[in-house]
Amino acid sequence: MRKRSEYKRYTRSRASNVLYFVFLTAMGAFSVLPLFYCVITSFKPLDELLVFPPKFWVERPTLENFILLPTLLNKLDVPLSRYVFNSFFTTLTATVLHIIVAAAAAFGFSKSKIKCRNVLFWIVQLSLLYNAYTLAVPQYLVFSNLKMIDTLLIYILPAIPSSVGVFLMKQYMESSIPEALLEAARIDGAGVLQMFFRIVMPITKPAWMTLFLLSFQSQWSYTPTGTIFSEELKTLPYVLTSVSAGGIARSGATMAATVIMMIPPILVYFVTQSNVMETMSTAGMKG
Repeated sequence: MRKRSEYKRYTRSRASNVLYFVFLTAMGAFSVLPLFYCVITSFKPLDELLVFPPKFWVERPTLENFILLPTLLNKLDVPLSRYVFNSFFTTLTATVLHIIVAAAAAFGFSKSKIKCRNVLFWIVQLSLLYNAYTLAVPQYLVFSNLKMIDTLLIYILPAIPSSVGVFLMKQYMESSIPEALLEAARIDGAGVLQMFFRIVMPITKPAWMTLFLLSFQSQWSYTPTGTIFSEELKTLPYVLTSVSAGGIARSGATMAATVIMMIPPILVYFVTQSNVMETMSTAGMKG
């Protein structure tokens, strides 16, 4: 046996821990700097907005930008409630359908006995190589042939399939759902749908809550290009664009609208953050 003195310790020293903590704190502060600047700017009066170079603090905070916002929105051709409904309806519908489809596909790839499932999963992973610009023209042709142009389906249907969602759910299922559990459910007479909704979905809650956060954030800020023309079908990001079109004089109101737009994703993050951390630490266990 090796003597105790021959073993080496590879733990960091106290000084290294301090440097590591300072580095992470600095990186975290740098990452929230744009958010901090957006919030501070929303409380600046017009004369401070025109100062160059811009300052990261406000000397005379005011709520004028938030008070002015309803006046600007009242001039819209469509009531604000319509934009709010479109945003919440399309975001929640697309997110829920995205989670169900991603989880069902991952369940098939990880726990089914179908032939060539590994090959099919490799095809799913290869689709990650294609960006939105590459698929823009083919997607538009598909939307046109399916008569989806200028309908709410433009927001919902493209968001349902996701290679990232399937990959994340599959990795989590393989590391958290034992085959013995599913086999016991089959012996008890459970069908595929029963196993999926009563066993798989409750166990994989951290994974699909993570997907909920990612999908909600993406859909909430999504603005179609060249596919939505009716004013009644547009969402809140369009309102933000129309407010910012007023130039520098409306930059404060624009920041105020941006802060309001950030509230729902931030609330969703606070609800799902524990699940996100668990998923990130578990999904990479099995490749």
